[in-house]
Amino acid sequence: MNRLLVCPPDYFAIEYEINLWMRRSNIVDHERAVTQWHRLMEVLERDMGVRLECMRPVPGLPDLVFTANAGVAVGRQAVVSRFRYAERQREEAHFEHWFRAAGYEIVTFDQDIFFEGAGDLLGFPEYWFGGYRQRSDIRMFPLLSERFTREIIPLELIDGRFYHLDNCLCPLSGGELLYYPPAFDSYGQSAIRERVDEGLRLAVPEAEALKFACNAVCVGAHVALPEGCPTTMELLQERGCQVHPVPLDEFMKSGGSAKCLTLAIDGFLP
Repeated sequence: MNRLLVCPPDYFAIEYEINLWMRRSNIVDHERAVTQWHRLMEVLERDMGVRLECMRPVPGLPDLVFTANAGVAVGRQAVVSRFRYAERQREEAHFEHWFRAAGYEIVTFDQDIFFEGAGDLLGFPEYWFGGYRQRSDIRMFPLLSERFTREIIPLELIDGRFYHLDNCLCPLSGGELLYYPPAFDSYGQSAIRERVDEGLRLAVPEAEALKFACNAVCVGAHVALPEGCPTTMELLQERGCQVHPVPLDEFMKSGGSAKCLTLAIDGFLP
């Protein structure tokens, strides 16, 4: 993964409430949000060796900054997200325009199936995990599995605080899985245990899961994650990861963090 799609937070704000984190009364400090975003970009470029591709922010689309929800890119094909909430559906045309302009073939499916991109599709080279119930529709995963010839294991998200898969699960390049088990139903927890060896499962404590510890960006041995997660940092460092904590509390007000602010466009796998 060498390139990430990002979008500057020029118009980032909380203008509506579509998840348990968002409160219009919790006003974003715009200057602080811009500083935090640029700090994350600096870490990604300078410390993690990533090439950033920036799309243009659009007035009236405050969540366009969360490019993880643009869709998924596999090779030169892209599946553009179909958002569940009307407040974000106007983003779809802008994400599709970016992918087309960048030379991707757009893969389309039935318009009545919701799918919120790499926020709900993560995994390893051999198989992928698909998060559903809160935002994405489970019916999407057989279609994606057939199209890209990858097994997709559906994981039901049962806690509204973890409304996207990337809020509570992060595959790492060494085969480890950073995750918060109670975000999943019993089947999902069992499916994870069956696929990921015990020594590779890194369970984060609730207090740090609620600080978006799992909403991390992994590039090789480097992991960027929100600051304030010492136990998670220790788990990662014990596995040989080089950890880069970044202040991202302004974006957490809207229910997002490091991973939400990026989309891998050379393939979404670690």
